Amino acid sequence: MTSIPINDDTEWLEADGLGGFASGTTSGLRTRRYHALLLAATTPPTGRMVLVNGVDAWIQPATPAQGGRGHEYLTRQRYRPGVVVPEQGATLESFTLEPWPTWIYRLADGTRIEHEVFVPARSAFVALRWKVLDGPAPLILKVRPFLSGRDSHATHHENDAFRFGAEVEGDRVRWRPYEGVPDVTALSNGRYRTDPQWYRGFVYSEELARGLDAEEDLGAPGIFTWDLGLGAAVLLLGAGDALPEGSDPAALVTLLARREHARRARLGSPLERAGDAYLVRRGDGKTIIAGYPWFTDWGRDTFIALRGLCLATGRLADARSILLEWAGLVSEGMLPNRFVDQGGAAEYNTIDASLWYVIAVHEYLAAMTRRRLKVAAQDRRALEDAVRAILAGHIHGTRYGIRATEDGLLAGGEPGVQLTWMDAKVGDWVVTPRIGKPVEIQALWLNALRVAEWFTEEFRPLFDRGAAAFADRFWNAEGGYLYDVIDADHEPGKVDPSFRPNQILAIGGLPIQLLEGPRARQVVDAVERVLWTPLGLRTLAPGSWGYRPVYAGDMLARDGAYHQGTVWPWLLGPFVEAWVRVRDNTVEARHEARQRFLEPLLAHLNEAGLGHISEIADADAPHTPRGCPFQAWSMGEALRLQLEVLQDGPARVSNPRVAALTA
Repeated sequence: MTSIPINDDTEWLEADGLGGFASGTTSGLRTRRYHALLLAATTPPTGRMVLVNGVDAWIQPATPAQGGRGHEYLTRQRYRPGVVVPEQGATLESFTLEPWPTWIYRLADGTRIEHEVFVPARSAFVALRWKVLDGPAPLILKVRPFLSGRDSHATHHENDAFRFGAEVEGDRVRWRPYEGVPDVTALSNGRYRTDPQWYRGFVYSEELARGLDAEEDLGAPGIFTWDLGLGAAVLLLGAGDALPEGSDPAALVTLLARREHARRARLGSPLERAGDAYLVRRGDGKTIIAGYPWFTDWGRDTFIALRGLCLATGRLADARSILLEWAGLVSEGMLPNRFVDQGGAAEYNTIDASLWYVIAVHEYLAAMTRRRLKVAAQDRRALEDAVRAILAGHIHGTRYGIRATEDGLLAGGEPGVQLTWMDAKVGDWVVTPRIGKPVEIQALWLNALRVAEWFTEEFRPLFDRGAAAFADRFWNAEGGYLYDVIDADHEPGKVDPSFRPNQILAIGGLPIQLLEGPRARQVVDAVERVLWTPLGLRTLAPGSWGYRPVYAGDMLARDGAYHQGTVWPWLLGPFVEAWVRVRDNTVEARHEARQRFLEPLLAHLNEAGLGHISEIADADAPHTPRGCPFQAWSMGEALRLQLEVLQDGPARVSNPRVAALTA
């Protein structure tokens, strides 16, 4: 990766595969309350707690004879009312992301110091390493960790309960800041000295911009010291007993670095390596983190992202684990959208997550078939039972008025509940309620009914009725596109003509194309003309009532703009697939689509969340990235486009039984 900006807006991420992570900015300033060196999931992948927020690190001469030079800080902190300290420190010369975040600092005398941070996979600890690259004299490095022990969404403030004391045993130091909070263990080849201090008034600029609590105080229990003339300085920071055993900390970090570098190299391209960050443990299986730094695993996001993160990359064992883990969560024909507490209580407020699950199961089985791999009978039975339960639940009726109607379409929704992916809600205000029969829900529903033919024909009559009703009722002849919702608010014949991207799923993004011929081309052309941006599709046509050009401000302002024009990169997957489908999926069309749509999106990898794709962007140019800088379904759809949809070779048919509909 080249030309990485060094500033407060570009962020790096080191995920641990358990739901925790380390993250920060390329400049080194912490701008979010989520920026931390050790942020651990206490009940993977949930229960995230910030244990070590960051460090102060500085260089000083090893001997008084070195010209009386003072301290030169490698780190900077922002304190209230926005003052950055120190104003000037060592010069940050470069930042690289591969194989992990690495900074090079230049001291006043020309000495260059390299600093690395990496998190080994499936480990609740982080490794830090500093070394002199070149320089005229021996130097002393000092590092002061900042501790909190708080929920990742909160901030921490000075209090009498915080415990500064440390247990020191050889190269290991253990802090126990609070009861009920994981201990923090440090392993280093330096010397530790107790020096308890409160550092007050840290300010996080991104939280200020979001209208959230942006100030905190952190406990600093002591200082580590190294003589860099003796070799590299290493510091491992772990949650509880996560740190590995090892008699030589420097040798241990070297071994961990070598293993982690080899593991990442095996993952493939930088895009595939970035995608690995979202696959994490849940129970005995796996799941997908929807986005860093604040999301955990969400049902809808998991099944959309899985197709790119797992199926396109050939990680079929991970796909199996995820699908089986979620199969046991079907309730009244529904899968949860998210888990609302550390104990795993589920929230079933979604009409589409279950349908996306059916699509993901179908595409997993199709991928296994293509690779001539056998699906164990018990796995197939568990997946089929889950799919049958989902479809039967929707046919007979389930929560929130979700039910199949006589015309074969799927209705759902109640006042005060957000059920579709356009799910912004502030208090009792559901910004885009979409009660009735939303267009993408019908595309998902009909696809789910049709692809279930891998094990039963019982849903075929309902599919036939629904497909006919879809073709007859969703076409807006006057506008030349598809209505966003029909039978809106459950009133027969009432329509919502808003021009939104949801209609694209009737043409691309799913195994079965419901809208074909000239109408399909007309819709794709209109979506490209009105909604496409280099970072994805707008969620509402400019000039429409309620259109918001910028996603910014407090929670009310941001949620009010979330699906009212704001750009979503994940939508580029269905759109580009629709674009090549209406051009007969030729090699020429795929080549053009790569240059026209995928390459501008991949250029975004060098901004915001480095190596990743953001959750959203402003509707109007310059389409500033917003929201989560590391988003699973954005990355998943980019991978699906790169590795499947836009690959050279014959077009892929996911199931021979639907070949006539997908051609």
